[in-house]
Amino acid sequence: MKIGSSLPQKVVNEVWHEQTILRLLQLVELPLLDVLLDGRGSGSQLRSVDSDPDILFTCNYLDREILKAFSDSQADDWLSAAVDCLEFLPDQMVVDASRNLATCPEETEKCKRLLYDTVVKYYNQNREPLLRNHFFDIHTGITEFLVNGKLEQALEAIQLSLKLLDSRSREELRRLLCFMAVAAVPTEFRLQKDIENRMAVKRAFTKAIVCHKSLAKGKVDLLVLFLLDNQKDVFKIPGVLHKLVSDKLAYILHGRDPDLDTGYTFCQRLSSQECSSTVQKTTKDELWTLLRTIHENPKLSTKEKKRLLGQFYKSHPDVFIQYFGDCAHTVYT
Repeated sequence: MKIGSSLPQKVVNEVWHEQTILRLLQLVELPLLDVLLDGRGSGSQLRSVDSDPDILFTCNYLDREILKAFSDSQADDWLSAAVDCLEFLPDQMVVDASRNLATCPEETEKCKRLLYDTVVKYYNQNREPLLRNHFFDIHTGITEFLVNGKLEQALEAIQLSLKLLDSRSREELRRLLCFMAVAAVPTEFRLQKDIENRMAVKRAFTKAIVCHKSLAKGKVDLLVLFLLDNQKDVFKIPGVLHKLVSDKLAYILHGRDPDLDTGYTFCQRLSSQECSSTVQKTTKDELWTLLRTIHENPKLSTKEKKRLLGQFYKSHPDVFIQYFGDCAHTVYT
């Protein structure tokens, strides 16, 4: 973005993060904000082999380069997508795959079976899902959109939530979804005899993408299939977010207060006195409601009602006397 080129990268990153959260809050109702406010992408960046001379001539590096060369020589989208996924696998698995492929260079289906089984084996290990569980409330909101047929809102919410992922997790998920999409094509290499490819990849990789015991299996499947079907779009940045960020950066660049002129407002600024007064009034109103509920509850016995009213009087005598007036002392005795 050109307008951000005149500002420190840290400021630009903070604006992107802030505006992504604000827009997400417009779409999804979240009970807690701590996770979003503290969940800045902190994952490790993709390691560039060229920038690390210590690994240039290791066997592991050579095996990875051999796999890339093999993929390029095949001119096959399926193989290319599978090899791209291997970049995130541990060295030993890559070495094994590379050397096993050397035994079947001309047998495409055998090569695909080997690569597929390798990727599946890795992603079926016990590991944190790529859609982090601390974003569970966001994922729940997205599945509700899907259940109710609100596909546009679901897509934008996913795009925003993926923007909050660290760069490594986001790229790993992108590559995995790309591979799943290619492997799911019905006319492609048959992954399992008894089910179609689309269901096979869903079954094989769902737990690697999203896994939370509080999210129903049906909703998990719905979310994964939506990601699969829209894998080219979910990593795009929504136009609304682009505008929010551009506007705020422009205001910052021109020395204006962006919080007053741009973005969404979710709260009202109060002085400490106003805040204290609001807290007191809200507390009193809630206590009044609780007292009325006890007093007017027909399901409580007379004895139980007097006991509860007596406890309330001991804790909040001022509210109790205001509610019952002159007969306050006779109510609970």
